[in-house]
Amino acid sequence: MRTLPALILILFFALAAHAQDGEALLQRIDRNLNPESYESYRKLINIEPDGRTREYVLFSVKKGNDKVAALFVSPASEKGRSTLRLGDNMWLYMPGVGKPIRITSLQSVVGGIFNNSDILQLDYAAEYAVEKQEETHDEVLLHLKAKTKTVAYDRVRLWADKKKLLPTRIECLTEAKMLIKNIYFKEIKDFGGGIVRPSVIETDSPLYQGYRSVMIFAGLKAREFADEVFTQANMPNLEALR
Repeated sequence: MRTLPALILILFFALAAHAQDGEALLQRIDRNLNPESYESYRKLINIEPDGRTREYVLFSVKKGNDKVAALFVSPASEKGRSTLRLGDNMWLYMPGVGKPIRITSLQSVVGGIFNNSDILQLDYAAEYAVEKQEETHDEVLLHLKAKTKTVAYDRVRLWADKKKLLPTRIECLTEAKMLIKNIYFKEIKDFGGGIVRPSVIETDSPLYQGYRSVMIFAGLKAREFADEVFTQANMPNLEALR
């Protein structure tokens, strides 16, 4: 008969192995959703309760798990603005202003439900650790906990298609597990180059009844970039990458 310390040790290693499986699964979901380094074009649409909308087109580039930059292509009033994220640090550049200004993950450069963390999204595995994994017949549910206090959402529940290993829905929660945002992944599209992923991401929030925001990807492809692209000095020059 096994002793109590031996049973505790077995349970510890079983939980550790399960956590490693969850981390590997989250990394696979990240790679299926986006290449490690890529460029993309996307339209952001903010929808108000009365039906009024505001649209933005962004050209975005990403390298590794901590570098993201985005350039506003339209509307004309926003053209030339750019944002940069290096790990937990974010900046906004506006033509005519002396130097980039710091912004936070919970602010939004476009207004609406998507915040800066959503717009300048890093890999989920870069920001979150897997606390728990559940499975149904066709989906897997990952309970994620932020690795640092600077992450926009303290906890995330991520549902993914078990076969495609692509997210279908996310719930964003506070430390007290209060729901602050839903994110839905829709309309799987073949972007070429082996990239098959949702082309539409929608979000709503119980904190902003009647408001919705939609992100539509028109193009996405793997591309390599030099580190110099992701610097404050280069923010005015992102147009040259298009």
